[in-house]
Parts: sequence; C-alpha cells; structure tokens
Amino acid sequence: MPELIAKTALAGKTLVVAGTVLAEVDHGVVCSIAPYPGQRDAVGDALKALGFGFPAVNSFTMQGHAMIAWAGREQAFLIGVDCPDLSGLAAVTDQSGGWVSLSLQGPLAVQALARYVPMDLRLSAFPVGAAARTPLYHMSMVLLRVAEDGFRLMLFRSMARTAWHEIEVALKTLAARAA
Repeated sequence: MPELIAKTALAGKTLVVAGTVLAEVDHGVVCSIAPYPGQRDAVGDALKALGFGFPAVNSFTMQGHAMIAWAGREQAFLIGVDCPDLSGLAAVTDQSGGWVSLSLQGPLAVQALARYVPMDLRLSAFPVGAAARTPLYHMSMVLLRVAEDGFRLMLFRSMARTAWHEIEVALKTLAARAA
C-alpha cells in the first residue's frame, strides 16, 4: 500500500541572492473568517483567547508563529493556530491547502517586489504591520510587511511555482545589475 505524505507547494524551497532570502514558509492552518452582519465585535471578543482581535483594514498582528491578517472586506485569515468555535458569529473555512506562503527578506526585497506589485512599497507608505490584497504580476496575493526589509506573500497554491520564478528572476536581475 503506498504511503501518502502531505507536502508543501514548493517542498520547503529556499533561494539566497545578494543577501536576500526567498523561502517557502510552512504556514500551518489557515482559516478564513468572515463575520456575519453585526458580529464583527463578537468575533473579535472570541479571538481574544488567542491574543488577537479582528484585524483592522490593511493590517495584521502576530503572536509567536501565529497571526491574524486582514484579507479583504470583512474577511481575515487566522494563520498558524486552530480557529476557536465561531458558530453563529462568522463563516469559517479551512483554507490551509489552498495557499502558499513565501518569505522575502533582505536588501533587494522591496526592489524585487516593486517590479510586480502596483503599489508604493516604501516603508513610509507600507509600514511594518501593514497588509494588502494586491496582485503580484498577474497573481492575486495577500502581502504582509513583517520587517523593514521583509515580507510575507500569501498566494494561491496553484501559483506557487510561477510566483517563485518571477521573484527569482527579479532578484537575479537586480543582483546582476549591481555587480
């Protein structure tokens, strides 16, 4: 009998170019939370047991390896921790297998993303703790600013290899031009 082993979309792939690291992040559980009308505050109260509230628009909060991120209008992703019972308060769906998370950190991170992301990524415009639903070239993603020179990119799993390729090309091009 064959043994089936779950794998992440990119099998833990990592790339280092000119001090900038692109790596797949095993995000664990990803639950989409969409509060029912008038239940946003109640959902926030229910999330307090995990150290979270419902995130403000275009923001995220981290607690250790877990986070809650704004993912669109009246929608949040609870990442890396099991979702509490929100019966009657919100529509909750497990999105774990449908998304891939990439970490992009280092001196070329902003420049590499600027080639594909149609928004101002300067620290003053997109500070640490900011989240945005934006395209990466032709792929939809949730972009999180986790450090001055670091981002978490959440994309549909089916786009993992394409996103990786585009960012890899941008990093290698930027490094070659600098050399």
